[in-house]
Amino acid sequence: MSTNLSFEWIRTTIVLPINVLVIIPAILLFATGYHWTSNFVALNIVGSILLIFGLFFAGWTMRLFATKGQGTAAPWNPPKKLVIAGPYCHVRNPMITSVLTMQIAETLLLNSWWIFGLFVLFFIVNIIYFPLFEEKDLEKRFGESYREYKRNVPRWIPRFTAWKNESV
Repeated sequence: MSTNLSFEWIRTTIVLPINVLVIIPAILLFATGYHWTSNFVALNIVGSILLIFGLFFAGWTMRLFATKGQGTAAPWNPPKKLVIAGPYCHVRNPMITSVLTMQIAETLLLNSWWIFGLFVLFFIVNIIYFPLFEEKDLEKRFGESYREYKRNVPRWIPRFTAWKNESV
């Protein structure tokens, strides 16, 4: 990965997931006078598993964007090539799916309805943003390759079998 692309990934990570997963939740919890209360052990275990799963998939998708797509997840530096590998063979938005998974993990680990509300808000913003803006941009940039991909791979909930397309 080039130095410039490394800088872009650091910038993207700070601006996007760190804001959504750390800074905004911290401000929200501080502003609401949050005090952690003990949680059921089972919820802590599930939350920890979801957090690890989300971190793993976020890292994997970021690496694929850099290596195969030659870009980042940020709208200001999108991939130059269509990425249809790894988790992208199962779901069109594994990065957002991983962030949503980590938000649910935070909800369980912090035992906070405020964080759950943030999850709901983030999900609503994304279900509006992706079809209206990002998918239209991807169709312009990648044409029929993206339209075929879109027809075969779900937006949010992963398909069990990987979609294989030899033409892309």
